Amino acid sequence: MKRRIQVTLPSGHPPIPVLDLLASRFTYQSREEWGALIAEQRVKVNEVAADAGRILTAGDRMEFIADDIPEPPVSFDIGIVHEDYDVMVINKPPNLPAHPAGRYFNNTLWAWLKTHRCIESPMLVNRLDRETSGLLLVAKTQQAEIHCRAQFAQRRVVKRYVALVEGEFPESFQARGWLVPDPESGVFKKRRFVASEEGSAVGVQGSGKKLVSGYSPKNPEPRTPNPDPSSDWAETDFFNIATRNGVSQVEALLHTGRLHQIRATLCSLGFPVVGDKVYGPDPMMFVRFCTDALTPEDRVRLRMDRQALHAMELEFQHPSTGETLHFEAPFPADMAAVLNQPAKR
Repeated sequence: MKRRIQVTLPSGHPPIPVLDLLASRFTYQSREEWGALIAEQRVKVNEVAADAGRILTAGDRMEFIADDIPEPPVSFDIGIVHEDYDVMVINKPPNLPAHPAGRYFNNTLWAWLKTHRCIESPMLVNRLDRETSGLLLVAKTQQAEIHCRAQFAQRRVVKRYVALVEGEFPESFQARGWLVPDPESGVFKKRRFVASEEGSAVGVQGSGKKLVSGYSPKNPEPRTPNPDPSSDWAETDFFNIATRNGVSQVEALLHTGRLHQIRATLCSLGFPVVGDKVYGPDPMMFVRFCTDALTPEDRVRLRMDRQALHAMELEFQHPSTGETLHFEAPFPADMAAVLNQPAKR
């Protein structure tokens, strides 16, 4: 498929030169390489070839053709857990982007669904990061997408994840609060968790589907005022399944679905996800990762090559029949290897 990347500058974004935006957002090419592509008139703004100094303002649409820009290798070890006329449930491997973004287009789950499963317009209902493995729901028709997205919005979907975190996690923990931008980080989209007055308490009762957390989908609004217009209310229940050699296996039951909800919350609680370059032990690690400059010491601290997060359970109502569908994905072998590795002497 033709790689035509489009970016529309959102409302409120400050003016920025074309070259600055490309070099800061799409870091897989150097500033000099982007300058050369602009000089070749490969970059357009509002359908007109642009030069490097062209100033973008809110509403401008920038487009560039990236057919001959190589994409990094990914894993296409994709498992089809369920498929019918309306939906498909995928067990996504790590190191596979779900949607086209940045340097990935054809090497994405979305493109694979179009070319290998002949789905004309695959609609990925739930979001999984490139490094996160596990269950992902695909709607194959527009009506199925509307129905499934409504279930997620109304909190009628069971979403359970498993993560490996650094340290000995409490037996159980209910995190209720706000995800807000992290002003101290230079990483775009990085967030931190701020507990609310009525939230975050140790001792959530129960486990599994018998969970009693005080959560009511009929009254989801928090009492604590929103601290920031760009923040999101987030609710997650955590359970420690096992702790070995300084690493805890933690289950996370999501009551909301927010960007980086599990990773940002665990990091702010003091238990970063193993292998996480953004929310991990060193804020500069992500910068080194983007420039292929991770040190041997970085890799030892990370413990594994990807963030140890896996979407292991998904339950929803079929958009046509109303039947309750329940799926589970096995605990990944790479995460099990980290958890079970012998203690260092």
